[in-house]
Amino acid sequence: MRAKVKGFSLIEVMVSLVILVIGLIGIFNLHIVAKRGSFESFQQTQASYYANDIVNRMKLNSSQLANYEGTYSGTPSSATACNAAVCTPSQMRLRDIYEWQSSFTGANETVDSQNVGGLDTPTACIEVNANTVTVVLVWRGIRKTKIDADSPIVDTSISCAADKENRRIFSIQTVII
Repeated sequence: MRAKVKGFSLIEVMVSLVILVIGLIGIFNLHIVAKRGSFESFQQTQASYYANDIVNRMKLNSSQLANYEGTYSGTPSSATACNAAVCTPSQMRLRDIYEWQSSFTGANETVDSQNVGGLDTPTACIEVNANTVTVVLVWRGIRKTKIDADSPIVDTSISCAADKENRRIFSIQTVII
């Protein structure tokens, strides 16, 4: 009878190890989901910052408002050689766009010539209609985007980087007087 009791503790240890492994796998998966959510949230916050940044730059240079319109992606074109204190409005617009594009593409933050800041493969679109400005930032998210045709949410920026894989979008519309 004692021989049966000695083997019973080994079975208890094996069952507890199986339960522990299942729990650790669950915690590991939870950690992965949390990291993905944190990254997506950070990208959304950055997009909000960049959109508001260009809107504020446009407010300060409202005489050039219509000239800010366009689609911006990839490496920014070279900046103007003017000093910010003595730039003409046209030069200031070019400088604003260069600095803004350098920020959201990550060109302002590099490690070993690799962009580490900004959004993941971003595209930005600025639309100007009289004094109404729409700024749209599109970047690549981690997971695929599911588009529901019956959704009550209307994507007003369907044309801005519509072919981007795992498309994430931030749009802001404002009036600049």
